[in-house]
Amino acid sequence: MQITLDNPASAPQPLSPYYSQVARIEHADGSALLFVSGQIAEGDTLTEQTRGVFETLAALLEAHGASLADVVSIRTYLTDIAKLEEYGTVRRQFLTGTPPTSMTFEVSRLFRPEALVEVEVVAAVPVR
Repeated sequence: MQITLDNPASAPQPLSPYYSQVARIEHADGSALLFVSGQIAEGDTLTEQTRGVFETLAALLEAHGASLADVVSIRTYLTDIAKLEEYGTVRRQFLTGTPPTSMTFEVSRLFRPEALVEVEVVAAVPVR
């Protein structure tokens, strides 16, 4: 097993130099698990921010030979759980296959005051 921590140059860079965006755990058979740090995005509305988050997640996964179709687990942090349906509408545009395992939490705030949503994922990359 090999572990690589990465901030892929082909994806938006982290907001701080104190964390890695992707942890790749590669198995001997060439398969891998990708743990992607929580992502936030700019935008005035939850819809805009959610779209930006999933676009960033897609870019981070792509840099490691994966896609949103490989996501097996997702954790979502919302500052207003009453807007869950608005978030879900955008999420379903990006996660179109069998839904991954999922946890959604309401939090009082995120590390950036303007952030309304943060999403982290785990993806399973099969041998290609």
